[in-house]
Amino acid sequence: MRRDIFQALADPTRRAIIVLIAVQAMTPNTIAENFKTTRQAVSKHLRILTECELVKQEQKGREIYYSLEIDKMKEIDKWLEQFRKIWETRFNQLDKLLATIKKK
Repeated sequence: MRRDIFQALADPTRRAIIVLIAVQAMTPNTIAENFKTTRQAVSKHLRILTECELVKQEQKGREIYYSLEIDKMKEIDKWLEQFRKIWETRFNQLDKLLATIKKK
């Protein structure tokens, strides 16, 4: 089943996992140590992030390491950029309006 990326990112635990593995690849056990939850719950979050292609797995010996999928994060950033431009334009308009009101 294909999951929605933004639904996956809506969960605070999954966002925290992404922040953790953005710095360095980690095993599920290492990731789980950072949360007050079970290893199984962390595994479920990792499965969802993997299905959304936000993280990737790499087998090293007997361990599986999870790391951030940079290209997918770039896709999300590119999509968000259009909204960033809209927000910046609106904030600039609001700044001008407030400056005009302050002058009066």
